Amino acid sequence: MADGPVSKNIVRAEGRVTGQERESILGHTSVTVWFTGLSGSGKSTLAFAVEEALVHLGTAAYVLDGDNIRFGLNRDLGFSPEDRTENIRRIGEVCRLFQDSGMVVLTAFISPYQADRDQVRSLHPEGRFIEVFVDAPLEVCEKRDVKGLYQKARTGEIPEFSGISAPYEAPTNPELRIDTSKPLDECVAEVLARLIP
Repeated sequence: MADGPVSKNIVRAEGRVTGQERESILGHTSVTVWFTGLSGSGKSTLAFAVEEALVHLGTAAYVLDGDNIRFGLNRDLGFSPEDRTENIRRIGEVCRLFQDSGMVVLTAFISPYQADRDQVRSLHPEGRFIEVFVDAPLEVCEKRDVKGLYQKARTGEIPEFSGISAPYEAPTNPELRIDTSKPLDECVAEVLARLIP
């Protein structure tokens, strides 16, 4: 995979509106909140609950969910290590655009590789990327598995499943670590406390 664009006949266009101007209009700081964790850890549940709370507070927020993205933007990608990296690269670029637009963008992706998450962080200005490790033990994730994915992974029906037949590299130094065995409202409050001084 190339580090830069394939085409050499392009020039980055710069608009006349600054990020600070957008934030002034919206009345809040823009940021990417990156929820990472195993399947069943509660990433999507938490991200959507935080989105709802932020919108009720008057914050422009939007969730990019891993499964939802694979229905459209990334429908051409599977779950090989290369495809997982490309999945996260693409969504990282989308997050950076959302963040630049003045939004609070919340993501819910397993994003199993630390290098991929670090690459997404590097796209953002300092302090505009918050990594949230949605930390639930594997046994808890398996108990929550309403889709039956873990059982299929253990029988070999689903190859390359994070935490079973493919690696998951837990964050070593996330901005937040959320234990989702606690009530959802407590988890939401922890995220909001980080976002709203």
